[in-house]
Amino acid sequence: MRSLVLHPDCAPGSVHSIEADIVATPAGCRATFVAHGDIARVAVPTHATPGRFDNLWKTTCFEIFWSHDGTSYREFNLSPSSRWACYDFDAFREGMRDAPAEVEIAVAVSDSELRLTAEIRSSLPVPATVALNGIIEDEDGVNRFWALAFRPGAPEFHAHECRALELPV
Repeated sequence: MRSLVLHPDCAPGSVHSIEADIVATPAGCRATFVAHGDIARVAVPTHATPGRFDNLWKTTCFEIFWSHDGTSYREFNLSPSSRWACYDFDAFREGMRDAPAEVEIAVAVSDSELRLTAEIRSSLPVPATVALNGIIEDEDGVNRFWALAFRPGAPEFHAHECRALELPV
């Protein structure tokens, strides 16, 4: 598991650490995110009918950005509700469109841990640079942003600096 860092402009909240891991699979990838803290104070989306859904990033969710060529990338949004989204981009925030994927999400919640595991079936070539991110909305409505790395300035998960994990062939 790799540790995500809280964006320096975010005040500490209910979650004190997030760990994440991802492995390439023949069909796509498997990702796990584990948030540790006072989970009762986190706005955890309630379970919903699994499927594709937009704007998941507005509340607690986890994200993966996958780039094979360093310019174009695929974004996954994974909600504890079991909803998900998948988009392709030609370059930084350019050419956004729905991308083909099938996603199964499993969630376990306790007083101190929120664990999301996603089995993703999608074309994800390796080698790749990957970003693993978390958005945690606390009960006060404030979102806090977590990533493997950030570029200077406001949180921007689409930035190539966030894709700090290299997955080999």
